[in-house]
Amino acid sequence: MSAPKNQIQRARTILDSLVQGVHPKTGGTLPEDSIINEIDVSRAMVTAVIALDQMSARLARRAQLPESVGKAWTEGEEQRLKEEFSANEAIALIATQHGRTIRAIESRLEKLGLLKMSANSFAGRGRRRDKRG
Repeated sequence: MSAPKNQIQRARTILDSLVQGVHPKTGGTLPEDSIINEIDVSRAMVTAVIALDQMSARLARRAQLPESVGKAWTEGEEQRLKEEFSANEAIALIATQHGRTIRAIESRLEKLGLLKMSANSFAGRGRRRDKRG
């Protein structure tokens, strides 16, 4: 488990305790006149819990993406891509080898003029993969 994920979980645990009116370290009930019982403070803590949950979900989704997502293409990587595509390697295999998504590979091939996408392609459906040339 990564450090940011641990920090998020720890912060959420603390906020959950406070929202419930419980001291996060001792487990004892917080006094009635505690600031956490003020409505604006309570709402702020609930908002913070929601934000932490969203951040945690983003980190989980990001962890599932290939390693090179969002990284710039190098000339060497583009050359390898051209060679692999010319050798009729499957796009899914090329994507795995490059640590990129299938869509990223298709997009780069299209930019390089090696692949033509159909006008009705959307999110992987109905794509027509024609080699140009």
